[in-house]
Amino acid sequence: MRDYEEVTAFLGEWGPFQRLIFFLLSASIIPNGFNGMSVVFLAGTPEHHCRVPDSANLSSAWRNHSVPLLLQNGREVPHSCRRYRLAAIANFSALGLEPGRDVDLEQLEQEGCLDGWEYSQDVYLSTIVTEWNLVCENDWKTPLTTSLFFVGVLFGSFVSGQLSDRFGRKSILFSTMAVQTGFSFLQIFSVSWEMFTVLFVIVGMGQISNYVVAFILGTEILGKSVRILFSTLGVCTFFAVGYMLLPLFAYFIRDWRMLLLALTVPGVLCVPLWWFIPESPRWLLSQKRFREAEVIIQKAAKMNNKVAPAVIFDPLQDPYPLKEQKVFILDLFRTRNIATLTIMSVLLWMLTSVGYFALSLDSPNLHGDVYLNCFLSALIEVPAYVTAWLLLRTLPRRYIIAGVLFLGGGVLLLIQLVPADYSFVSIGLAMLGKFGITSAFSMLYVFTAELYPTLVRNMAVGVTSMASRVGSIIAPYFVYLGAYNRLLPYIIMGSLTVFIGIVTLFFPESFGVTLPETLDQIQKVKGFRSGKRSRDLLEREENPKVLVTAF
Repeated sequence: MRDYEEVTAFLGEWGPFQRLIFFLLSASIIPNGFNGMSVVFLAGTPEHHCRVPDSANLSSAWRNHSVPLLLQNGREVPHSCRRYRLAAIANFSALGLEPGRDVDLEQLEQEGCLDGWEYSQDVYLSTIVTEWNLVCENDWKTPLTTSLFFVGVLFGSFVSGQLSDRFGRKSILFSTMAVQTGFSFLQIFSVSWEMFTVLFVIVGMGQISNYVVAFILGTEILGKSVRILFSTLGVCTFFAVGYMLLPLFAYFIRDWRMLLLALTVPGVLCVPLWWFIPESPRWLLSQKRFREAEVIIQKAAKMNNKVAPAVIFDPLQDPYPLKEQKVFILDLFRTRNIATLTIMSVLLWMLTSVGYFALSLDSPNLHGDVYLNCFLSALIEVPAYVTAWLLLRTLPRRYIIAGVLFLGGGVLLLIQLVPADYSFVSIGLAMLGKFGITSAFSMLYVFTAELYPTLVRNMAVGVTSMASRVGSIIAPYFVYLGAYNRLLPYIIMGSLTVFIGIVTLFFPESFGVTLPETLDQIQKVKGFRSGKRSRDLLEREENPKVLVTAF
């Protein structure tokens, strides 16, 4: 990689070509923002109660008292899943008895919603929940829908790197964009929950594959001084922009099928990008396609008003030799120190992911307007990414990651102390918690890449980022706990976030330390006293190397 950067140094770091690639690849991430979180509105659950058929022979008084009342968050609301036995109250109505005066309602026999449900249309006109009655005994299907989307994300993150290594970055980038957009469009025609969910799994595969391949393509084309900027302020901020557009679309389009149709349009608008985004010259060189790589660099030089050498890449001086040492996943557990570091990294990624996705998916359950809460949840990510970028430039990694995790987890634990009447305080604390966890999440790629040696770096980032997908799969069930106790998700998420913040303090420090090249050069986890540190690990560079990779 160093040879490639020396050969292409004449292009400069931040010319018109690099700026075009930076913004086009970042813009291609915008559809990922609303597709990744669209389930918040597609699977929204409105207030509902048992339907009493018009054919039931009931007086107006008995029709108004046909559903039991529950005390929920300090107010009485109709029971969502039970009604008084229709035959009994029809008999009382025929006898002229009045509910509450002549008949003690608490003593009446109850039954399930045998005639279906009536759904409030104050927030949503229709969702997949109202379409297929995913409530009461079927309410488990709602979090499962989200979890299966993230199962698709897990599988997509596993295969996208391999596909782009084999078939090229550009072709897989646009293929996966087509998968994401095309199968989102097919979801509009779903005739059952099962069909919708199967298609949603495929959308998840395309969504993460598009994200990862755009990430890889950007880090391979852009120079080393721009990579961290691209991986934080570029990709992440444009993801947040897409996320912010979601509640705007959903506010004006409250039918789930029409909302899905609207969300597929930006994906179609990305098609012209094919003629502006080039293939990765690094990948072309690894495939021995020197002439194609040279054409791309010459076009870049022309755009940047630079004079390119007559021969840029000499096949006799191949920067990508074929010999390569084989590594296996067990190498991440070869010694006690490396195994401990890997287990800690897996926990860090997984629990941070749980906090991020659970807070994002929980925004409709906060008090106040669901659309405004979702917008605020997306908006808070922008300052979180900017903060992460600024902190990564100047401060030790483990302290800043632990610090923002303590901030995020601590304020989530404070929510239980807020009186129910001060809902705006709870919303503010939830957003501050999202800020801390999002900042930590955006730093993990850089931190993990710096901890592991070149030999296993991609594998380590791949394994740990897959652990984050496992966290996203279980995150919907943290939200589901809110149906039993409104505060329970925040207590559990806050506790786990503080716990993983403490664990982070035991990581070795990577800031200002030369990137390790071999397994022997991995630093010791804090608390390990045995063995001597390599002199290479103690040598500081004036400008330490930082490698950002994606899986």
